[in-house]
Amino acid sequence: MTGFAVTPAAPDPEGRPRWFVMASDNARQRRAESAQVAAQAELDTLTNAMPQMVWATRPDGYHDFYNAQWYRFTGMPEGSTDGEEWNGMFHPDDQERAWDRWRHSLRTGEAYEIEYRLRHCSGTYRWVLGRALPVRDGDGRIVRWIGTCTDIDSAKRAAELNDILSRELSHRIKNIFAIISGLIRMSARQMPAMRGFADDLAKRIAALGAAHDLARPHSDVSRPTVGDATLHHVLRELLSPYADRQWRVTGDDVPLDDRGATPIALIFHELATNAAKYGALSTTDGQVTIETRHDGEQVTIDWRETGGPAIEHVPDTAGFGTRLAALSIEQQLAGTITRDWRRDGLLVRIEVRRDALVREPLARR
Repeated sequence: MTGFAVTPAAPDPEGRPRWFVMASDNARQRRAESAQVAAQAELDTLTNAMPQMVWATRPDGYHDFYNAQWYRFTGMPEGSTDGEEWNGMFHPDDQERAWDRWRHSLRTGEAYEIEYRLRHCSGTYRWVLGRALPVRDGDGRIVRWIGTCTDIDSAKRAAELNDILSRELSHRIKNIFAIISGLIRMSARQMPAMRGFADDLAKRIAALGAAHDLARPHSDVSRPTVGDATLHHVLRELLSPYADRQWRVTGDDVPLDDRGATPIALIFHELATNAAKYGALSTTDGQVTIETRHDGEQVTIDWRETGGPAIEHVPDTAGFGTRLAALSIEQQLAGTITRDWRRDGLLVRIEVRRDALVREPLARR
């Protein structure tokens, strides 16, 4: 359809009025509207084809869109969870936590990520991973939030079961340490001359138990509380089962919390175990030195063995414990680990960022 617009113009030389007649073709507008409808249809098809639940909000956080997966999962009528009604779908114990995290993202523009329990259409609650990112215009203003919910219930339950089994296994291992310590002390009572040696040995076995608890895999529930511990504190705890004169920790100390304690404990527990079997700690004259350096955001840790059996060649294969420890540094801490098999002893260098070892204080977040 073509429309016309008539506007007055200056009169001609004889004073007669003149008019401009302008034709406007609405086809361009119709094409633009058609393209917009097609784009919306493609977006709806894409979001409905995804296995995740997809949702969107206005800049103020008002929920105004959910894909078909959301309604299929929750069993709720379409539109019934718009606005702020979505929070009522969460487990009562998770609602306030989810609200706090969502308000923080709306206030700061930071990405939203949280795990919570969402009510399924069956009436049960299933664990879900919720994520959202802001959509910004050319001036950086947030114009929309686009989010997803991913059902992680099966993985969460499996992780909980693994954690229970891990804790049970660890409990039994620590019981073995306790039994050994008891046998040593019981034997010492029959041989008073050995009491000093027995007490020292029992303390070292107890220290091994403590090192084991630091080094074993942990979940958020089982992870030990290290409080205001430091890197040197954890390293000394791990080496305490061995003769004091055979090891030392020097250099710059840095804070360490549960985020960095487990992978650090895992790798150095493995290094100490191997040194006691084959390296510097397997002889009375061997020495282990751990030197730490803090340069800006980079933390470097050098493990050096001397005085042990001469290393004739580089080992052909690495044991499972060594591979697991290396993965913990590379994947959990995003760091690097290198080994230099020198004839006079092993040198291991670990490099990680400081923020991988300890979370920033809340005041700095």
